[in-house]
Amino acid sequence: MKKTITMTDIFKNSRYRGKHVILAAGRVYTANTGEGAAEILRKVRKNQPGVIPEVAYLPKAHSLILWM
Repeated sequence: MKKTITMTDIFKNSRYRGKHVILAAGRVYTANTGEGAAEILRKVRKNQPGVIPEVAYLPKAHSLILWM
């Protein structure tokens, strides 16, 4: 039986640090830039119109994110 991956699993995995992560239909897509993530989102929406993707950016360890 194949385990369904969730965003919680992705957040726990250090290999996704510093990347934009898109989870759609049980598949994980990664991009190094926001433009790359936008391109992946366009492709996912075109190829799988009924799927609602989850999108997140996981900062590298010890990163400081300023929120204004």
